Parts: sequence; C-alpha cells; structure tokens
Amino acid sequence: MTFGQHILFFFSALGAFNGILLGIYLLFVKRLKNLQDFFLGVLLLMLSIRVGIAVCMYFYPELPRVIPHLGLSALFFTGPALYYYIKSSFQQEEFDQRSCRKMFGIVTFILGAVGLLYLFFPITWDHYFGTFIYTAWSVFVFLAVYQYYQFSKQNSKSPNQFVLPVLISNVIIFLTYQLISTGWVQIYCAGGSLVFSFVLYANFLILFNKKNKQIATKEAHKYSNKKISGVQADSFASKLERLMDAEELYKNPNLKLSDLASRMNMSAHQLSQLLNDNLGKSFSIYINEYRIGEACEKIENGSYLKIEEIGYEVGFNSKSTFFSTFKKIKNTTPLLYKQMQMPSETEFHSLNL
Repeated sequence: MTFGQHILFFFSALGAFNGILLGIYLLFVKRLKNLQDFFLGVLLLMLSIRVGIAVCMYFYPELPRVIPHLGLSALFFTGPALYYYIKSSFQQEEFDQRSCRKMFGIVTFILGAVGLLYLFFPITWDHYFGTFIYTAWSVFVFLAVYQYYQFSKQNSKSPNQFVLPVLISNVIIFLTYQLISTGWVQIYCAGGSLVFSFVLYANFLILFNKKNKQIATKEAHKYSNKKISGVQADSFASKLERLMDAEELYKNPNLKLSDLASRMNMSAHQLSQLLNDNLGKSFSIYINEYRIGEACEKIENGSYLKIEEIGYEVGFNSKSTFFSTFKKIKNTTPLLYKQMQMPSETEFHSLNL
C-alpha cells in the first residue's frame, strides 16, 4: 500500500475500533441503567464490525470470501437496533421488552434461514445476499425515521435529546453506503471515516449525558423532600408491579432497596419515597407481601414442598423469618393456613361415607 492508502486505512480502521470499544461499553455497562444505551451499543458494535471488515477487504482483497458475508450479517442488525433505540428512547418504562425480544428472535431466524440457502443455491445466494441485507436495512431505517416522526408529533419534548443526532448520523451513514452502486465514493474509506465521526460524537454524548446526570442528581437532592406527583407515582407503581411479576425479583433473599431502584432506573431515595409516601408501606413489607402471596399460592395449589421449603423457595433466608412474616401478614401460621385449604376435601370424604 502507498502512504496515502496507509493513512486512509488507519483512520477508517480507527473509527471501527473505537466503535467496537464503545459498543461493548454500552452493551455490558450502560445497559444496566438505560435500555436505549443497550440498543445504541448493538448499533455501534454491528456497524463497526461491518466497517472494519469492509476496510480490511478493501485493502486486503485476498482474504477469504466468507469474511465480507460476516460483515453483511452484522449490518443486518443495525436497522432493528436503530429502530428500537428510537422506540425505547421515547417510550421509556412503557417499552415492551417482550415483543422486542420476539422481534430480534424472528430477525435472527430469518438471517439464519437465508444463510442456509447458500448450501442449495450458492451462486444465486452470493449474487443477492447483499441486496437482501441492504433492503432489510433500508426498511428498518425508514421505520426508524417514521417512528421518530410519529413520536415527535405526540410529544412536545423528546425525553432523550440525543435521539435526533444519532438518527441523523445513521441516516447519513446509510445513504453513504447506498452510493456503492454509483461508484462516486470509495465507500469503505468514507464509511470508516463517517463511523469514526459518529463514534467521536457518541463519546461526546455520553460524557455530556454524564455531566447532565450529575447536575440532575444535585437538583434531585435539593428537592428531595417534595412528594412524587400522583400521575408519576401511578406510572412508577405500574412499572414496579410489572417488573416484580415478570422477573420475580422478590425471590432473591438478598434483594436490597438499591438493587430494585437500579432496575427501576431511579434513585434509592425516590423508590423509598414511592413506597412509603405513595404506596403506604416500607420496602421490606412490600417485598414480603409478594413472597407471602406466592407462598399462599403454592400452599393452595398443593405444592409437594414442605412448609419451610416453600419459604426458601419464595425468597426467605430462614424458617423463622418466613413463619413470623407469614403470621404478621396473614394473621395465622403457614401450617394452619394449609389446613384451612382442606375442609372441602374433608366434607367430600364425609359425604362418601
């Protein structure tokens, strides 16, 4: 390679490398706090893999033919990731994670099914696989733009001020890649440079977001004595109930207020305020009510487990704690409660006699 090609390769590969690092960070660190960061991480990681492989293939065309197909496969997921990034940023706690998992499962299945066609129609597959990937990408980019337009009409202010810059950046990258057929742009180098710019911008967004969160934390502490409004409390309570029912967090005997607050994307103080002021119960009572409720269900359904084993199953770490909590909430012992579920069987047996 010439010196100029070395420079182009360096900056293109550097953009892809930074994108991969940032994508991994968003996927495995930030995703625990913000779901939209998870989708942004998938978007960055997949797009960076595509660009990195494209750059390598441009400068080292002797690499195996399977490698560019791996890059196209990674590109296939950037569209869905962008679409759900937009959707989760607007919907926040109303975002349906179950349907999202289902959609990603379907998308993965479709990609796998298309990949298997190579075994039967290798020449045709090699000719149309790229078209299939770019068509799917085009569909999801259009849906993402349309989704942003629809949410913008419904909301006077976007809950995530970085949604539009991320969307515009991806649309620019998408349009640049569509220039492959024209030959006007050396797309692999241009794509790498665009991703590099996008990564730098994303880094700036994360740092700026962190600064905003620090300011917001100070403001929250300043007004921490203010009660959560009724509408907001209802929204938080609904989200909390869905989280408890779906993931059964109460079964963790070591569950702490801070752990649950982290899953709710709120501070421990806010969650405590929600439980005490708006729901009228402490954290321990709230969690234990779920545990006792499930214990009662197991007893009523005739669980094969012993009474004390049911206590451990629903999240208590000792037999004595289970018995005392059960009596406090149900005004009876677990054993007496079990016996109360048996009268109908006794009466039925007496009638047979």
